[in-house]
Formats: sequence, structure tokens, C-alpha cells
Amino acid sequence: MVQTYGATESPSSRGTLVDPHTPGVLGESDALLGEDATPKKPLREGHATLQSSVGNLANTIIGSGMLTFPLALASAGIVPGMITCLFSGGVAVFGLYLLSLCAAKAPHRRASFFAVAEMTFPKAAVFFDAAIAIKCFGVSISYLIIVKSLMPNVVAALYHDLTSADTNPPDWALSGRVWISLLMLILVPLAFLRKLDSLRHTSYVALFSVAYLVVIVVVCYFFPLKGTQAPGEIHWFKISPNFVSTFPVQVFAFTCAQNLFPIFNEIHTNSQERMNIVIGSSIGGAALIYEIIAVFGYLTFGSKVSANIIAMYPSTSVFIAVGQLAIAILVMFSYPLQVHPCRNCLDKVFHAGHVAHKITPEGEDEIEVEDEHGGSPDMSPLKHTVLTIAIIASGFSIAYFVDDLQMVLSFVGSTGSTTISFILPGLFYWKLTRDDPDANKTLTRASLGLAIYGICIFIFCLSFNIYQVVHPGGPATSH
Repeated sequence: MVQTYGATESPSSRGTLVDPHTPGVLGESDALLGEDATPKKPLREGHATLQSSVGNLANTIIGSGMLTFPLALASAGIVPGMITCLFSGGVAVFGLYLLSLCAAKAPHRRASFFAVAEMTFPKAAVFFDAAIAIKCFGVSISYLIIVKSLMPNVVAALYHDLTSADTNPPDWALSGRVWISLLMLILVPLAFLRKLDSLRHTSYVALFSVAYLVVIVVVCYFFPLKGTQAPGEIHWFKISPNFVSTFPVQVFAFTCAQNLFPIFNEIHTNSQERMNIVIGSSIGGAALIYEIIAVFGYLTFGSKVSANIIAMYPSTSVFIAVGQLAIAILVMFSYPLQVHPCRNCLDKVFHAGHVAHKITPEGEDEIEVEDEHGGSPDMSPLKHTVLTIAIIASGFSIAYFVDDLQMVLSFVGSTGSTTISFILPGLFYWKLTRDDPDANKTLTRASLGLAIYGICIFIFCLSFNIYQVVHPGGPATSH
């Protein structure tokens, strides 16, 4: 008996054992030969470890969204806010689980939104990739905005502490725009990396930064720093129309679906059990961190809490300045994790759905939809360079002039995040299994429910966000 991926195999039948003597099926001696006796390429295998996969997915999840969780808690009260956080994490787990099931039906280690869309809704595949690209692009902008807002405070605090001078640092050192310009010297090389697993070391550093933020919000609640503003009102339960605009931030905070497929392609032994460990560990750890930051941050500042919790602490303390620097490092190292899927999706969009070879049952070597990193096999170094430069330059230009972090996160959460976290996973799995007599019908119906839930969130929250932009002085803007 031999496991083969060849002429008689369809993507949905991958993993079945077949008799090598069955007509039309290659035996062991012919496993690496095509029908014309020419050598076939060996199947790609992944080399990423379970730990690096969890680290990269967790770093994709834990980013700028966690800074806004105390504000989300303020808009609903402690109890409803904690419940919606757990609910958002649970729904995100379900969406990732469905995507991992869909990935197993895609060509061998070539899983992507585009590949699954070609199997389900081929005419809409380009639009799906466009939505993912927009989402990742918006997240990358939010990271640059955070760096721009934090670095001047860090410089001011460290300057006065290390020099003991009464004067202020040079004006250029207190300019957030100057700092994001300088930090692009670090971000640009990282953004050009083709393989997601190459970013595992920066992900580990970023996760240490998250741990430092947790220490800050807990310590500063029990031992308030001098200069910390008095807290506003604190509610266990609260009905606030502003919750509608902050709920998409919670959705956004658990979004990592854009990097699930690259992790599935790169991890060694991508069985469903190992993918469940990656998904559960990443989302579970993120939910715990979000709950701690949200509760202690809200208890510290109450209704006065802002969309960036770390920026509210007095930066005269080196303890806080180092924490703000750690968050800047966190989002800086998370930036390439958004450029990577954005670039690959834009490649599909500009190809207008064209693939190098059509997916047919004639053979695995015919399925050249994507390479092992999630990109098109014909993405030349020139194309890779041009797309990366376009993403970085346009995102930098927007972040250079825009300062409203909550607005960016709300729009990204209500559009791109709901699309790739709920709508697409639900629709993909529903379409792949609705006519399969062996499929779990309860899971199929639940996947359709997830898609409907995502569509409702998309329409309602996006409409509310647009209303807030048109009527900025309305009652929904107050806490």
C-alpha cells in the first residue's frame, strides 16, 4: 500500500490509501514518474515547527487591537465586555477551524483563500482576495500610527531620565513622523521576506513585549503612578450606543485568518490535530491577555479611557517608557506579518483570477496555483519588489497624515476582518460540504450560520461607523 497524490486523485480525496496495483494508479516504483515516464516533482513538505507556527499566528492576532480593549469594555461595562471578548474569540476559533478543514481539501501545501475560492466560488475569487488585501493593508497602517504616537513619549521620558537635563530633546526627536520614517529602515527588509516562518524570531520578541504590557496595566492599577489621571465612572453593566463601533475592534483583535493558510502550508505535519493546537493555543492565549488588559485598564481609567491604553500612562516614568517602546517594537515586528498576505492577495487581484495552470484531476503537477509560501509561482523578483514597495509606500503615506487609531480599527474590523474571519470561512466550508453525503450536516449548517452572522456584523457596524464619520458630534461618540 502506498499513499499517492497523482493522476486519479482529486483535492478532496487527499490522504486516502490506494492499492498500487489498481489500474490507473501509480505503484511504488513509478511514484515519481509521470505517465510519459518523465520525472515528477516530489511533493513539498513543511519545515516550520509547532512552536514557531503558534508564535507567528499569536503575533498576527495580538497587535494594535489589544490597546483598544479597555475602551470596548467602557462602552458596555465589565461583565458584557468580558462576555463579548470570549464570544469573539470563540467565533474566531470556529472560523479558523473551518478554514483549516478547507485547507486540507486544497492542492498539496498550496492552500490559500484563492485556491479554496477556485474550488467553491471561482468567479468571486478575485473579490475575496481584494477584501483580504484591504484588511491587511488597513492593519499595517494602524501599526504605523501606533508607532508614530508612542515614540515621541518614549524619547522624552528616556531623555530626561538618562541625561537629567531640564531641556527637552531636539524637535525632530519628538516628531512621530520622523520616527516612522526612520523605522522604515528596519521594516522594509523584513517586509521583503517571502517565507512566513522566517519571521518567527521577531514574533517571539514581539510576544515578550505583550507580556510587558500586561505587567504594566496590572502593576499600575494596584500601584498608580504619580501623574495618572483620576478614573472616570466604572460600570459593571452599561448600555451605550458606542458599543456598536467598538465591537468591530474586538472582531479585529482576533483576526489572523490571513496567515492561517501560509502556516498550514509551512508547518511540519499539518494534520488537523496539530492545526487545532496552533489555533487553540493562539486564540486562547490572546483571549486571556485581552481580558487582563481590558479589565485592569478600564478599572484604572474608567470612562476616561482612550483608544490607546498604553499612551494614557504618564511617560515620565522609565517603567512606562520602556513599555511604550515594547509596544512600538511589537507592532513594528507585526507589520511584516500583514505585508506578506497583502502582497500575495494583490498578486491574485492584478492577475484578475488568472492562474498558471488550471486545476484538473490529471495530476498534482498540473496544479500550479501557488507556491509553498502562498504566492503565485510566477511571481518574479521584480513583481515581488514592486508590490512590496507599493504596499509600504502607500501605507506609510496614509499613516504619515492620519492619527485616529480607533477609526482605522473600526472600519477594518467591520469590513475586512468580518469578511475573512466569518463570511469566507462559513461560505467556503458550506459550499464544499453541502452536497457531500458523508459530511457533518450540523457543522455545515453552523458554517452557513457563521457566514450570515458575519454579513450582519459587516452591514450593521459599517453603517454605524459611516454615521459616526458623517455626524461626529452625535451621541454615539460619547462614553
